[in-house]
Amino acid sequence: MHTRVDVSKAYPAATPIYQNSAFEAQSDFFYSRKNNPNVQELEEAVGHMEGSKFGIATTTGMSAINLVLSLLKPNQTIVINKLIYGCTFKYFEWFSENYNCNLIIEDLSSDFLDEKYSADLVFFETPTNPFLKTVDINRVSNHYKKLNSNCIVVVDNTWASPLYQSPCNLGADISLHSATKYISGHSDVMGGVILTNDLKIDELIRTRRFYTGANLDPHSAWLLRRSLHTLDIRLEKQGKTTKKIISFLETRNEIDKVYYPVIDGIQMVDYATLLFFDFRKDLVSKYSIFSQKLQLFSTGTGMACVTSMVAQPFTGSHASMDSIEKENMGLSLSTIRLSFGLEDPNDLITDIENALKALV
Repeated sequence: MHTRVDVSKAYPAATPIYQNSAFEAQSDFFYSRKNNPNVQELEEAVGHMEGSKFGIATTTGMSAINLVLSLLKPNQTIVINKLIYGCTFKYFEWFSENYNCNLIIEDLSSDFLDEKYSADLVFFETPTNPFLKTVDINRVSNHYKKLNSNCIVVVDNTWASPLYQSPCNLGADISLHSATKYISGHSDVMGGVILTNDLKIDELIRTRRFYTGANLDPHSAWLLRRSLHTLDIRLEKQGKTTKKIISFLETRNEIDKVYYPVIDGIQMVDYATLLFFDFRKDLVSKYSIFSQKLQLFSTGTGMACVTSMVAQPFTGSHASMDSIEKENMGLSLSTIRLSFGLEDPNDLITDIENALKALV
């Protein structure tokens, strides 16, 4: 028998999970593939944090990229930065081949931007993955919009987080996140978020999300919204830990170089959690010893969560790329990625020091 429970006087302290697929016909939500209260609350919260007018939550960061690419037509031109997440690189390759798009790979962090390539869509991360280089959002946007006023500039803002960088207020048309990383922060939920200040872009992507079924589920949206409550305090602690460990790593002769982004206070106001370093050349083959000696770092491609993690991008985040593609990127087996959680930084330093000592 169909029954109803009167919840009008429940007064929950936190938004409950609307774990349902359908709503009454008069509801603003209608059907969870179109929208859901938990999803909408997350979208509005992330948009508010980053200073963007519109937000669209998706199943993963990669589905967010897929929806953005749905704005393109066959035979159009795409420019991507040469330093980019491995799966993103391979997906752009596949998309371009199957939709007859012209894919151009540029170093968008360099002082020189080639004027012979007019693009319909430009996509880059800043800071970059790997090496944490800065791409000047306003400069890149002005450059490509001068060549084509309809060019869509897209920034993957995952690594800066919605607290520390606002691409849509710096010249980008779209900012997107793998919410699986910083926004979740607990390695227990996946999601993506697309942000824009452009109403037309919002409407187009929202419609495509409805037809493709890429809408985030209510429970994941609820978990991600919950995690936003602690995002600022997590990043604050992780940022202090990161800076402290950088100072330590720069003293070690086992390490050739430490990579950390530029915090200019204008484009990016702060940074936390992730860094790269290069092993000394004679120690490159000893990554497995290093990772096994670490007691407080899990291995794998996860990052930006409450626990610390270590990874080798060459065989992890960029494993899907072939050796030539990785060589063109400047990525080798010597490069290691560390992601710092909420552990005591002194404990992490002791752990890293012990693992480094085991190499020589």
